[in-house]
Parts: sequence; C-alpha cells; structure tokens
Amino acid sequence: MSTALEWFKSSYSTEQGGNCLEVATSPRTIHIRDSKHTTGPALTVGRDTWTAFLALAR
Repeated sequence: MSTALEWFKSSYSTEQGGNCLEVATSPRTIHIRDSKHTTGPALTVGRDTWTAFLALAR
C-alpha cells in the first residue's frame, strides 16, 4: 500500500511562483506545505480544524 500523498495547488496559482500553498488529504488529516519548498516541513491538521479554517477564510 502506498503512503505517498497527492498534492494539489490552488487554481489561482501560476507557474510564475509567488505565495502558493499545496494541500494533500488523507483519511484523517489535511497536509499543507509551501509550494516553493516541497521538501520542507508540512503542517498537518485534523479534518475538523481544516473545515473550521475554511469557514473562517470565506
């Protein structure tokens, strides 16, 4: 069984760089990382926390 995450960029992101995040999901957690530093650290939060964040961000 593969444990590799599938990362997604925002549809607003471009290839010119800038301030972009990537997100990957797993059954219980959401992973967030800087798209410019894909080998750097990633933030991991629970699904409830992510849902609450998105509600506030809207």
